[in-house]
Amino acid sequence: MAIAHAILVSLIERPASGYDLGKRFESSVGFFWKATHQQIYRELTKLEEQGWISAEVIAQESRPDKKLYSVTELGKQQLIDWMVQPGEPTPIKDDLLVKIFAGYLAPKATILEELQRHHQRHQEQLRTYQEIEQRYFQSPQSLSQPDKFRYLTLRKGIGYETDWMAWCNEAIELLEAE
Repeated sequence: MAIAHAILVSLIERPASGYDLGKRFESSVGFFWKATHQQIYRELTKLEEQGWISAEVIAQESRPDKKLYSVTELGKQQLIDWMVQPGEPTPIKDDLLVKIFAGYLAPKATILEELQRHHQRHQEQLRTYQEIEQRYFQSPQSLSQPDKFRYLTLRKGIGYETDWMAWCNEAIELLEAE
């Protein structure tokens, strides 16, 4: 997936300025696709040049004009074309796993601290996801069609964080048993 698709997905519901898109990105697609504001602005320019999005300039008093971006029909079609293509599982790229693979080279206490730190980070993210679930998705069967897809994405995030925490616990237990 390219950042272009993540931006199109974020804009498909409603238009947004680059700043608002960055904020929206952080609280939705940004949970599983990271992009800086600079990357988003660069990509918005490319998408506009390709005709996948259009921008409406809105004059503002005492501030620079604001561009409100929206997906064009061509952009919507590009997004659909991408969505119907088969996808491949993404390989794992994780610093912690590389460290653990050669963990015998470092002091065990250092590795255990790193595992505990990761466990805590995943626990924090899990709490965030669970709060979102409680706030917006208490009754999954009664959700609108778009919200059912958002819910499924959230459930994958919950499972991901839960699995990481379980693995960290398993690794800590194994290493402490020595």
